[in-house]
Amino acid sequence: MAPAEQVAPGWVTGPVTVEVPATSANLGPGFDCLGLALELADTLVAQVRPEGLAIEVEGEAADQVPRDERHLVLRSMQVAFTALDGPPPGLRLHCTNRIPHSRGMGSSSAAIVGGLVLARALVPDGAARLDDAALLALANRIEGHPDNVAPALLGGFVVSGQAGEVVWAQRVDLDPRVRAVVAVPSYAVATAVARGLLPAQVTHADAAANTGRAALLVAALAGEPGLLLRATEDFLHQQHREPAMPETLAVVAALRADGVPAVISGAGPTVLAFVTDGATVGASEVPDVVARHVPAGWTVLPQAVGGPGARVLA
Repeated sequence: MAPAEQVAPGWVTGPVTVEVPATSANLGPGFDCLGLALELADTLVAQVRPEGLAIEVEGEAADQVPRDERHLVLRSMQVAFTALDGPPPGLRLHCTNRIPHSRGMGSSSAAIVGGLVLARALVPDGAARLDDAALLALANRIEGHPDNVAPALLGGFVVSGQAGEVVWAQRVDLDPRVRAVVAVPSYAVATAVARGLLPAQVTHADAAANTGRAALLVAALAGEPGLLLRATEDFLHQQHREPAMPETLAVVAALRADGVPAVISGAGPTVLAFVTDGATVGASEVPDVVARHVPAGWTVLPQAVGGPGARVLA
């Protein structure tokens, strides 16, 4: 970022840095209501200028995202500015993208939440006037559902939902023994494509089975990780997405057959596998039982889970 420029009164002088995590939603049966903050994170830096717009992007999808008002971080910032005092006279934005795009790891939610938090931090009394509940409502309005934006903002393991315009989110204690491994394929699947494969109706039997598994999953992640294999069974969405990501579903099935609680992360095609302390020598290592089922060319990343949400670093 460039050094601080002279700006009009009413704005924070100098650059502001925000870090916002990747997230995994659904976690099997928790369709559109359960989400988990991951270790991987994007870093956003913004600085108010006297005039003009400059956007710099490095890292994931740097050659694909726009460098103008269409950029999702900037569009989200403008929503927050509108809720406060209106836009600044000019802006410089630098994005370091580490979260893979269109892989089911919440890259769009990270951009939305990061932009909102960044804009709030650029207004001296922004946090007092726009609290996290208000920010969550704005993020949900942009994204359309809260399962990724809630853990991106709040961190941890979050149960969320909405009723009309009202959105709510509740963090749940996460057992410290739980960690995860994400296996990220080289190919992308657009969320709209994955959602478009879902049926308009489900049977009462599948709905009841899914409700039981989702409730059990909350208990498993909160303190009974031995229940995770049963608790991550899904009856609503994963099998319907197979035409868009057959390799992903094959990996999930192979891992589960080997006793590993594996699910599609979000809308996919990334696979998330839960592991617990004792499953491997160190937190940075991938258990052999996971590694042997991941195809060549996929990126495999051990992840601490349930960490902080979006936060201002400077």
